Amino acid sequence: MSARLESVSRGRFLGVLYRGADSDLAYSFRRNPVVVAATVITLLFFLGATFAGWIAPHTPFDPSTLSLSDAEKPPAWVDGGEWAYVLGTDNQGRDIFSTLLYGSRISLIVGFSAVIFSIVLGVSLGVTAGYFGGWYEAIVMRAADVQLTLPSILVALMVDGVARAIFAGTDIKTNAEFAIYVLIFAIGISEWPQYARVVRSTTLVEKSKDYVAAARIIGIPAWRIMLRHVLPNTLGPVLVLGTIGLALAIITEATLSFLGVGIPPTQPSLGTMIRVGQEFLFSGQWWITLFPAVTLVLLVLSVNLLGDWLRDALNPKLR
Repeated sequence: MSARLESVSRGRFLGVLYRGADSDLAYSFRRNPVVVAATVITLLFFLGATFAGWIAPHTPFDPSTLSLSDAEKPPAWVDGGEWAYVLGTDNQGRDIFSTLLYGSRISLIVGFSAVIFSIVLGVSLGVTAGYFGGWYEAIVMRAADVQLTLPSILVALMVDGVARAIFAGTDIKTNAEFAIYVLIFAIGISEWPQYARVVRSTTLVEKSKDYVAAARIIGIPAWRIMLRHVLPNTLGPVLVLGTIGLALAIITEATLSFLGVGIPPTQPSLGTMIRVGQEFLFSGQWWITLFPAVTLVLLVLSVNLLGDWLRDALNPKLR
């Protein structure tokens, strides 16, 4: 009996895989080599950041393994370089390649967490505003409109400055984890209006349909209607916005870190590495800032290409 159930489950799983591989989305993916290349690059970045502890040849955050005598070594193919440090070292003797792996991890963690926070906040406000309407909808949408008039980077800078002022003079302020949490909140709170506007528009369309009216008539609570019936129909645009928002969140984190209000140098992200490297750019140590900058460009570009493809592939008007 158990063998039969296992066989049936395996058959259903294979059927789902077959239908997924034969879908329009998969066909569009296979026919677009640029998207395939962007996916491969994105996966390489994710795998490198996830398994940095196993892939990195050095531990850049362990002071006992660093030596100032190894500082500012050029890449291995340049005169004076060593193959032990393929991409060279920075001003503290940290291996650039290893630091890129760990720095990408921090940038991705901040970007993903900020996007998730934005989605949860924006979708919650958008669904409830579109469903209930009235004065609640007016307050939420006017707040979103006001925030959209301000650049996201300025909102993030303001939130970061307020948080640092509140915790000034405490041990929390100098904690690297505190800086990461502040960045996640600052970036997330600056990006929620776009999700709220899109979801609110979709909710206005969905709540006027017959299935929502029927659910109300039979006495289904409003929260269950929103959660089980309206919300699933709004997730398509949210997925596209979230993919593009990930790239924007990574750029915002890099910008804040470059300005010196993001991740501290003891736990460098890509933005912090670029900020540290630009101080040595004109003195000949170009590799300290070049490789983090190229890594940031490739990561953001590949995620953006995936987001653009998803936007076109999920748009029924373009099929």
